[in-house]
Amino acid sequence: MCKRETMQDFLTFQTFITPTLLIIMYYIGALIIPLLSWYFVRWIKKVYLSEKVKTSVVIHTTARQRLIIFSIFFICFICMEILWRVMFEFFIAYFDIHDALMKLNEIK
Repeated sequence: MCKRETMQDFLTFQTFITPTLLIIMYYIGALIIPLLSWYFVRWIKKVYLSEKVKTSVVIHTTARQRLIIFSIFFICFICMEILWRVMFEFFIAYFDIHDALMKLNEIK
């Protein structure tokens, strides 16, 4: 009997599968976003920067300047991952609110 109620809830959209899918999509995105970012940077370097420009940048920048640039990119990466997490927490909270409201509706 419990399975029938669960299936009926699922078929009538009383139970959502989205929170589970959101968690799966979060982890997939958290792994794929850095990989795609790294690939995108390599592609930009390959297509738009010649070897002459690359060596010129290395020659004309100090180690401190390169460290600052790396730090800026690292901070941007961390902010991107935090934003990704917050976005999914918001979506999951939305579905938790829905579940809480549905339970309140059952009590009445």
